[in-house]
Amino acid sequence: IRFNPVLKIFYERLITENRRPGRVALTAVMRKTLVILNAMARDDQPWRYAAPA
Repeated sequence: IRFNPVLKIFYERLITENRRPGRVALTAVMRKTLVILNAMARDDQPWRYAAPA
């Protein structure tokens, strides 16, 4: 969440709008990152930065 602007926005939305505790939101970000990395490994694709929505 410090270096990826897309995941930072996701984390902040979980904290503010959904009122999740910090550790719960952080776990959700970790899971999302793991899903992204597994898809990258499956498709043999490099990391691509997305513009924040």
